[in-house]
Amino acid sequence: MANLRISVLAENTVRGKGLLAEHGWALWIEAGDKKILFDTGQGKVLHNNACALGIDPGKAAAVVLSHGHYDHTGGLCEVLQRNGDVPVYAHSAALNEKYSRHFDGSVHEIGMPSEAKHKANFVFNEGPVEIFPGFHLTGAVPRLTDYEDTGGDFYLDRECKKSDPVTDDQAAFIETPDGLVVILGCAHSGVINILDYIRKLTGNTSIHTVVGGMHLVNALEARIDKTVSELKKLCLRGLMPSHCTGFAASARLAWEFSGAFRNIHVASVIEMKI
Repeated sequence: MANLRISVLAENTVRGKGLLAEHGWALWIEAGDKKILFDTGQGKVLHNNACALGIDPGKAAAVVLSHGHYDHTGGLCEVLQRNGDVPVYAHSAALNEKYSRHFDGSVHEIGMPSEAKHKANFVFNEGPVEIFPGFHLTGAVPRLTDYEDTGGDFYLDRECKKSDPVTDDQAAFIETPDGLVVILGCAHSGVINILDYIRKLTGNTSIHTVVGGMHLVNALEARIDKTVSELKKLCLRGLMPSHCTGFAASARLAWEFSGAFRNIHVASVIEMKI
């Protein structure tokens, strides 16, 4: 039986000497003999943290992008400098121009670096795909719940006239003897939409652990209530929200899922058998 080891390379929080945090998300996933980089953070801390943890992202057999926002794709250029031929799995909409509008009305470009768009060896997956045995990507996730949204004011143009549904949002899921391990980027599709879709794809295989950003940072209490209610139906044994989940939502999840909840940060490691 092989090992699954997931190391956090970029996240909003950090503990430990010589490590750095940023608003971003990147994981180093070792699934048996396969090494996968899931997202790349903003690119400000990836190299430092990888070196400190003895990890070489240039040795990745594949890079997976959960979506095209800067805090998940900013480190891609650096990875490509070390391994320009590595396949980069993403939805084609990840290359779109992307903008966000803040509460003060200011507009910010939040898309993938243009250099990465032109240099990466993209493998576009619009739908579900198994990139290695037991390691799957969802592709675009159907939006079926009536209480989940993208979690922010996102647009495809600087004038903020074309709303961005973030159709490029996808998750990964890994088969283990104890159930599925689900890796989220920001869950712009809605975490419950994602988990329901994965269960549909796998014939209702049980979900053991959910790791990653849930983009509940701006969620109203009603959405969090419903999310908690639906998560409880899954009997999760591991729940590790991060990055864009938000403090209030994370605190609520910690209270509701005390037996499964784990707070993670840069240098956190998750290990299981596969």
